[in-house]
Parts: sequence; structure tokens; C-alpha cells
Amino acid sequence: MSLIAKDLSISRGGIVVLEGLNFTLAPACALILKGPNGIGKTSLLRSLAGLNPVAAGHLGGVQEQAVYAGHLDGIKPQLSVLENLLFWAAVFGTSPRHEGLAQALDSFDLEQLKHRPAQFLSAGQKRRLGLARLLLAMRPIWLLDEPTISLDQASVAGFAQAVKAHLASGGMAVIASHIDLGLDAQTLDLTEFRARAETSHDPFLSADF
Repeated sequence: MSLIAKDLSISRGGIVVLEGLNFTLAPACALILKGPNGIGKTSLLRSLAGLNPVAAGHLGGVQEQAVYAGHLDGIKPQLSVLENLLFWAAVFGTSPRHEGLAQALDSFDLEQLKHRPAQFLSAGQKRRLGLARLLLAMRPIWLLDEPTISLDQASVAGFAQAVKAHLASGGMAVIASHIDLGLDAQTLDLTEFRARAETSHDPFLSADF
């Protein structure tokens, strides 16, 4: 199974921001999305995840096969670290005794924090907890939007190792990041696919000021 985009157009708020996207991502490969703020990286990832419909084109190999990690950590503050992971295990249909739970605690350095309520975690710890649910999803495609926000250098290195392990097992990852994670990955500069003003129907882009 590959992730395939053919002549894809992506909209944000009803306005087309990207058009003519074509790429194929094979198992064990990663794709790094580049481009300035506002270009449409988040919109593309959300469309790949099935959270937003595509404006045009064909998208294959995603939806139920993907797990999305966006800007929000997706944690419940009143629950402990372990309880949050058990919650996500239930959402993904993963057994609490599955090895992914132990891997999530170990890979994201959460073992010593597992009984701490999430509301008392630091920003970086919350981010690690949010990313740890990726290992419980048991889905081949990881869609990651600026995953290293709030992470220190050691945590970034640990996250990169988790991605490498996922790829080594035949998984795929599409990552919007301004940080070099040291991955052997394809790069897609979305600047080349910015929608033309006449296509976007955005009055602020097409107006003659």
C-alpha cells in the first residue's frame, strides 16, 4: 500500500490554497513538507487525515490507515499519563497489554511520569505524551504537523528515533517540520503548488490595491 496524491487541490475555509499536487509515498518512506507559514501544510495534512475534504483530485491509501498528530496534544488534563494512553488504546482498539503501551512509555521517556496527572506536566512533557499515542494507533501512516514544538534537543532525538523505527517496520510518515530530523526522506516544497489568485477566489489575493 502506498500513499498516492494525483492532481490534488487543497482548500482552507472554502478557499483553494494548493493545487496540482502529485506525489507517491511508498512503505518505509517519509515525506517532509516545506514552505512558509500559511502555505497550506496543515490544511494538506488534515485533508490526508480525512478531517477536511479535498477540493479536487484523487487521494488514495489514507483515511482509516492514518493517524494524525496536529498542533494540539490531544490529552485529557484530569487523567494521568498512563490513563491518557489507555484512553487512546481504547480509541484505537489496542489491547492495554499490547507491547505498544510499554514502547510508548519508554520511547517518549514517560515511564517515571505515568502516574502524574497530565495537567501538571510541562509543555514538553505534554507534547511527548501527545506523540506517544502514535505507537498505540497501529496504523501505517503517520501524519505529523510540527511534531517537535516544545520539545528539547534530547526529546527531538527520541522522537526522530521513534519515526525511524516506524519507517523500518514498513510504516510511512508525512511530516511538516522546520527542524532537520535526520531522516532519509523525500522533500516536498509546497511553494511550488501555491494556488493562483484567479483559482483561489480569495478577494484579498485577486484585488488590485
